[in-house]
Formats: sequence, structure tokens, C-alpha cells
Amino acid sequence: MLNYVWMSLLFLGIATALTTDIINTAGNKYRNNEPIPVQINFEDTFIRDEAKSYNVIIKIKQEDYQNFYKEKINEDILLNAKLTVNPAEDKNSAILIVNDGSPEILKDIASASGEDDDITAVLSSINITDNGASGEIIFESASFLKLKDVTNSAIDYAKTAVEIALGLIGIMALWLGVMKVAEEAGLIKIIANWLKPITKKLFPDVPSDHPAMGSMIMNISANMLGLGNAATPFGLKAMEELDKLNPNKGTATNSMVTFLAINTAGMTLIPATAIAVRAAAGSTEPAIIIGTSLFGAACATITGITAAKIAEKFPVIKNDFSGWLKKNLKGFYFLLALILLALIFSLTGAGKIFSQLFDWVTPETFRDIINIVSIAAIPFLIFSFIGYGALKKVKVYEQFVEGAKEGFNIAVRIIPYLVGMLMAIGIFRAGGAMEWLILILRPFTDLIGMPAEALPMALMRPLSGSGSLGIMAEIISVHGPDSFIGILVSTFFGSTETTFYVLAVYFGAVNIRNTRHALPVGLLADAAGLLGALFIVKLLFG
Repeated sequence: MLNYVWMSLLFLGIATALTTDIINTAGNKYRNNEPIPVQINFEDTFIRDEAKSYNVIIKIKQEDYQNFYKEKINEDILLNAKLTVNPAEDKNSAILIVNDGSPEILKDIASASGEDDDITAVLSSINITDNGASGEIIFESASFLKLKDVTNSAIDYAKTAVEIALGLIGIMALWLGVMKVAEEAGLIKIIANWLKPITKKLFPDVPSDHPAMGSMIMNISANMLGLGNAATPFGLKAMEELDKLNPNKGTATNSMVTFLAINTAGMTLIPATAIAVRAAAGSTEPAIIIGTSLFGAACATITGITAAKIAEKFPVIKNDFSGWLKKNLKGFYFLLALILLALIFSLTGAGKIFSQLFDWVTPETFRDIINIVSIAAIPFLIFSFIGYGALKKVKVYEQFVEGAKEGFNIAVRIIPYLVGMLMAIGIFRAGGAMEWLILILRPFTDLIGMPAEALPMALMRPLSGSGSLGIMAEIISVHGPDSFIGILVSTFFGSTETTFYVLAVYFGAVNIRNTRHALPVGLLADAAGLLGALFIVKLLFG
């Protein structure tokens, strides 16, 4: 499944980019080699017969621009430029500086040469009058810009993947060293025994005293507290231990898929990043999304676990569908109960009644409590694990170093998988396939009441953490952090995880090539989290 998705991301990104470039070239979107009238304001005195460079301001009138590019703008365009005049020639070169307020077409032309804000141009027929100067300008040619973006994005994302992996080395060494001490002291086994009734149901194939169980528990706990720098090393260690129980190397086990379903659901008690973005944008209640994010993440977690447990029963034995159905009837009853519960909440307004029962727990109080726990968690874990090891006469330093050695190997091992996945995502984004996907899905999102402005955030969240963060910040800056859309996209961010990144990193750590049903389960969890977030935000703020 992951192979087909990876190839689809590459194909759609490149095909969309090529199609867009062909259309733009055929229609001459950028008006290559065609002059547009401009006015020129010299900051210094113009000397007609002397070769010289001048600092100037190039002005393109609103009407001239609209007639030229067939694109509406609100006002005249002013661009700072360096104009080099050569009296021996009628054409003179100029370098124009494109700013943030410039039209998108000019920004695209500026990017054609590899620079973000420079346009090389040629000015002809400079006429000096008492009111200033005028002339015609021909911008540098621009073609196949989307394919250039695809190339640059592929290279940039490959670099990013390596930087992420290398950045994990120190964190991996720290936490795997601490885990090794706790494991040798027997502390992980004690924690696993406490949670045995829950973990035995979730991971029946993993012995309760196996090191994998302790690593999974620590990973899930760190995720819930928002300790991403601790959660990833614990998760990678858990996958390594689960692979030791794997009878079919290279193929994901049921326990691996269930574990990743919990991770891709992204259950976090306090979505600190989204709250920080809201606060920076001037929200009067930045922590108001804590409750809505928990609801969305709970929907994602329940759906992910349920889907994983049902999917692991496949394939259906030939000519025995009725037997398979009877065997899995409880799972279908559970799904039916969830659907009915959602309908009851929706039709009766029970969600509002439920929320009123907990009015005494304000978002600020809950945030403060979780903040304190999150801040104290890492020092507490290090102190308690190392301290317990010392009490049990474990050679803590030697064991720490032994565990830390594994960090480097795991971090390096995931580089190829991370490069492949992030590169594909970068090509998909840069090629413009995301915009086409939005157009295709818009009728469905309109049907369920999701604002079109929030759709890019919903689609980007499973693909890229940084990409979804940027989209969220942009939407909040346009619509406001406390608007319905602002609260909705913030809740989206706190309700789901970057599924493709998680799968690439965790499966890459143990060389899993056959991911079985892990991707569909993760995407189902994402969809449930997004729909749950939409439901609760519409219920409370719609």
C-alpha cells in the first residue's frame, strides 16, 4: 500500500506540474518578450550622455498591468530597482526588487532565475520629461516554473530529511540510555505489569514482561504529555523490540500496526504548538482548543484502534465470509454503537449538556496543570529512572552508555525511508497537486459543512507537520484566531498527527517493507479526528 501511495505522490506531483507548465506556456501567461509601459522616478539626477547606474522606482499603473496580464490588482505597483543606462544602446538593463505586496505573477517571474525577489529586465525608449521619465520594460523570460519548483523542493526536502534524522541522534542517545538503565533495574517491567489489563487487550501478541511493552507505554505517555522529543526515541525503541518478536521480518505485525494507529491518532493532553500560534496571533483565549482537540484526538484514537483490530482479521478465507462475519460481529457492533452515539450527540445537543458538567474545569486551569506536568516530566523521568537503577545496584553510567550507542544506529537507519517519503510529499506539494485535490474534494466538504478555507489544512496535516503549521498560521492571520475557522484549523492541528512521517520513520527503523493495513488505518484515524474536530467545533462555536 505504501509503495502505491508513494508512487502516486510522485506521479501526481510531476504530472500536475508538467500540465500546468504546458498550459501556462501555451497561453503565454508570463508575456515573455513583450513590453509593458512603466514610469521611472530617478533618485539621482539623470545624465543622458553618461553610462551610469541609478537607484530608481519603477511604477506600473494599475490599468496597464491589468490589461497586460489580465489579472486584477487594487493599486499601482511600485518596485525599487537598480537601472544601468548605456547611451550607446537603446536598451538598458535593470534589476527590480519584488516585495511581499507584489502580484503573484511578478513573484513567479522573480523565482524563475532561482532568486526569491529579483527580476532582471530590459528597459527601452526611456523618455525624460519635466514630469519624470517613462519607457517600456521587458521582464526576464519565465517558463516551466512548476517543474523548477518540483526540482528545488525534492532537493530541499531530501536535505530536511537528513537534518531531521541527524538531529535525532542526540535525543535518541539520551532516552535510549535512560531506558536501558530502567530496563536493567526492572522498572520498565513493573510499569508494564501495572498496565497489563489494558496492554494485554491492545497487544495480545506481546508478552507483558517484554521490553517492547515498556517502550510502547513510555512512548504513548510522552505523546500525551506533548513530549515529542522523548516520544520518538521511545517509539523507535518499541519498534525495534517488536521486530524481535516478528516471525516474518520485513512485514508489519498486528502489534506494530496497532501501536502506529495510536501514534498517528496524536492524542495529546495539551496542543502546545497550536496554542502558541494562537497566542502569537492575539487570541483572547488561546487555550480554548484544549477540549476540542482532546475530543478530536479521542475520535481518532478510538477509530484507529478499532480499525486496526478489525483489519488484522483479514483476509477473509475463501467461501467463508459468513464465518468471518460471525467472528468479527462484536467489532461491527462496536462501530455501530459509536455511530449511534455520534448521532445522539448531534441530534439532541447532548454535547453541550456534557460540556456544562465540567464548566468548573476552565481551559486555563487545565492548561496550567498540564504545563506544570510537562515541564517537570523530563527531569522527573531522568531522575527517577537513574535513581531507581542506582538503588538496585545497577552500573548506571555503563548501562546508559550501552543504551545510548543504539541511538546513532537507529537514527542513521531511518534516513533512506525519511528521504523517500519527504521528497515525495515535497514534489506533491510543489507540483500543485494539492490544489487539484482541493477542487475535487470541495463538493464533499461543502456537504458536511467544512469551510473551503479549512480544507488545505485538513489535507496537509497527514503529510507534513511544518506544512500544516504554516497553513494554520496563514489561515489564522487572515481570519483571526478566535473566528470559527481559526478555532477549527487549530483543533485540526491538535487532533491528528503526520501519518506519512510517522510511518516512514517508525517502519524505516526496522526495515519494514510490507506495511499491511497500517496506512489505511492511519488515514482512517486522521479522517475520524478531522470529522470529530469539525463536529465538536460546530457544536460549540458554530
